[in-house]
Amino acid sequence: MFTATKEIIIALDEGTTNAKAVALDGRGNVVARFSQPLAIQTPREGWVEQSGEMLVSASLNVIAQAVAHVGAENVAALAISNQRETAIGWYRSNGKPLNAAITWQCTRGAGFCDALRRDNLEQQIKAVTGLPVSPMFSASKMRWLLESVPDGQQLAEEGEICLGTIDSWLLWNLTGGAQFSCDYSNASRTQLLNLQTGQWDDEMLKVFRIPRNALPEIKPSSGLFGYTRGLPAIPDGIPVMSMVGDSHAALFGHALGEMGCVKATYGTGSSVMAPVSTAQCNIESLATTIAWHDGERLIYGLEGNIPHTGDAVAWMADSTGLSELSEKELTHELNTLPASVDSTLGVYFVPALTGLGAPWWDSQARGVICGLNRGVKRAHLIRAAMESITYQIADVVVAMRQHSDFTLTALMVDGGPTKNDWLMQYQADLLGCPVMRSDVPELSAIGAALLARKALTQVSVQEMKAFLALHSEFHPDADRHQRLQARWQGWRDAVERTLWKPTH
Repeated sequence: MFTATKEIIIALDEGTTNAKAVALDGRGNVVARFSQPLAIQTPREGWVEQSGEMLVSASLNVIAQAVAHVGAENVAALAISNQRETAIGWYRSNGKPLNAAITWQCTRGAGFCDALRRDNLEQQIKAVTGLPVSPMFSASKMRWLLESVPDGQQLAEEGEICLGTIDSWLLWNLTGGAQFSCDYSNASRTQLLNLQTGQWDDEMLKVFRIPRNALPEIKPSSGLFGYTRGLPAIPDGIPVMSMVGDSHAALFGHALGEMGCVKATYGTGSSVMAPVSTAQCNIESLATTIAWHDGERLIYGLEGNIPHTGDAVAWMADSTGLSELSEKELTHELNTLPASVDSTLGVYFVPALTGLGAPWWDSQARGVICGLNRGVKRAHLIRAAMESITYQIADVVVAMRQHSDFTLTALMVDGGPTKNDWLMQYQADLLGCPVMRSDVPELSAIGAALLARKALTQVSVQEMKAFLALHSEFHPDADRHQRLQARWQGWRDAVERTLWKPTH
């Protein structure tokens, strides 16, 4: 029961490289944080996996540390945000994994996906699930898991095998095997969910040969999932009150899904996600997904993924010798060099280092630096790399405008590169809209905790605005916005040089 003395929500943010537990008080402030690194295995080229037992052990460990720190008597609930698309299977009888958890980065399902394309199923799959055919999504991984053990298909059909995303695996272990559920956001990343009905789709189950008996029950992201049970350092009876994919949780943590507030996470790559109210799936260059179910209604999300943003700056820093500096010196240079010159002198850097992501989706594209002249120095090249981040995000926003109810009133940003004020101002001027930078780094945990608090206290989304984290604001300059449109067109011309064109 939620009371004034029992107000702490502990949010587990189970990512790819770290498991973090964040304790938030009744006002939504972070009062404690604990983290444990997670190992990744690459047993073959293109294979990326993690030990399922290790994911559970690390997650339970950081939760236990948080509980001990705040006192079990003060914990009202647990909340979970998790790495998306990673799939795992386990035996229902004893909870032992069939195999390692296959992460979202793993491409072992590529051959199966190629066969789907040859059978001309991609358009049907995109129309039903909102997702393009790709080994990133969970269904092809689940197919592989069933084929990795003797009689896997038969056991799954008989309900003896469980297949799930990481939220369902964590819930199973937190509740001592009592609950087998996932939330709408994670279900929508499997390629097995019908976006219109919000249920597992019979045709997709046939396409991927996944028995319905092996899949978890789908529940709202905000609501009761079960109670802790049988854990050595975590008391029985703590309710799990929310589960949601990490990128979706960050979007909720920024602005509670307010229409027009589009999220961009700046990291090695970038995820741009916008809340929308309808499951329109006809934009080829973007994915449509379920952002969350807040206990009252489904909110959809429109998403574009970019593989090289912060990675582009890292590559350029390495190529120009900056990576030889100390971390402190490197950060200083990256913060000051772009502003030390008035322009790039016409240079563009298109960082298609392993191909282009949204909205181009050309895996054969390769990077280009064009417009070089005798006056170009290191500062111009670093600035070109920084500008490439803003152009790629702006290109995704343009693609999003094809959606019937997409609006952009502010770009809500998070991630390491957003600490660069020059970059944020350039992004605001390019898009012609405010850029709102989160002042706290734990947005995924905060978003999951807010969904749990909504379920606990039965407050409206409007009333939850008081719990939102602070943001720094960057407002666009109207004159500069107009001038940058020509630069943006020059960027598009540079992108054309990278695109793969077959020779005949």
